[in-house]
Amino acid sequence: MDIGILGGGIAGLSAALALRKQGHNPRVYERRAAPATMGAGVTLWPNAGFVLNQLGLLQDIAALGGRPLAMRRQDAMGNALGGLDIGLLDRTMGYPTHTVLRRHLQQVLLEHAARAGIAVEFGRRAAAIELDAQGKAVAHFDHGASIRPDLLLGADGRMESVARRFVAGDNTPVYQGFVNWIGVAQAPHALVDDMAIQDFWGAGLRFGCVPIRPERVYWAAAQARPLNEAKSTADMHEELEKLFAQWPEPVARIIRATPANAIRLIAVHDLEPLPTWSRANVLLIGDAAHAPLPTSGQGACQALEDAWHLARCMDGGAGASLKEIFQAFAKIRAPKTARLAEQGRVFARGLFATDPQSCRIRNERAKASDPVRDVQALAAGWGEGLPMPGGADSASEAGDGLGSLYRME
Repeated sequence: MDIGILGGGIAGLSAALALRKQGHNPRVYERRAAPATMGAGVTLWPNAGFVLNQLGLLQDIAALGGRPLAMRRQDAMGNALGGLDIGLLDRTMGYPTHTVLRRHLQQVLLEHAARAGIAVEFGRRAAAIELDAQGKAVAHFDHGASIRPDLLLGADGRMESVARRFVAGDNTPVYQGFVNWIGVAQAPHALVDDMAIQDFWGAGLRFGCVPIRPERVYWAAAQARPLNEAKSTADMHEELEKLFAQWPEPVARIIRATPANAIRLIAVHDLEPLPTWSRANVLLIGDAAHAPLPTSGQGACQALEDAWHLARCMDGGAGASLKEIFQAFAKIRAPKTARLAEQGRVFARGLFATDPQSCRIRNERAKASDPVRDVQALAAGWGEGLPMPGGADSASEAGDGLGSLYRME
């Protein structure tokens, strides 16, 4: 089948690899002029590890990434708020967690795409999609070229998705009330004491740091702000040092070890769940279909899951129409991704509370959470729909335990 994929990010490239394994002929069209270098890093939890293994990428990711042992939460004074035994989570789910720079994940995907003979064309910004006289989607690019594949996958992100606008009639993202500063810190010496994700919670502020190596750490700092104040300052380095001056180490150390020109500010948006992910021969995947907040910790993981599930739906639908394949795919994916998106919003509302009493209650609940039950809840929720240990067969089996934890991607 001739397949066109709008978007050369995690969703688009992983879907291309999964479909290529089945003998399809995917071609990827990326709006950027070169491979993306933006973004800091991602945590690839065990459900992503399962898909990476299926795609033959896990060994390469392991060589470039880190293996976190635990996640520790603290308040802005350094008081412990519990955490997560990542080793236990990995054993429960049967696959490893890895932390990796986003550009390195992109590099691995592109290298495997090249080996598989998948064409990836850069500088191809889709301007519009329309139906031809036969009811088939035609994608038009900025410079006049068009494509008319048998299947068109919209993997063109959350902020300006042409495919989402075609399918849903609207692609307006929703600002969720906070900004993220992201960066990667690098030093000739260790910036952290061990391979643990550290998450610090304040009143309307947070700082999370994720080691790939002790001397290389990606991080995200966040603050609740109205959208009209979600703007970069002349010196973001200085602004961050002032905001987090009294916070425990390694916060200040990590900020100092990040070049000022390497810090990026993001006004954090997500998207409302859609009643349908397809129209004609166009199917949405990745952030174009479901764009959870970073507080879900599952953005990249769910993009990878889309690729695996779509390939299975295509492979298991011998003789099935595209409409039937799309319906089967959405039936599997929509409930899980909608639940994760809502959990990301719930986590964000609690995390960015500014009222002292609300913050105190939030912190007390975090401290009181049962670490073993937290692992079981995460394994059930994140493993849902995947043939891996610990996963639930339905969303209802995942329980409410996921709501007791806050994640960062």
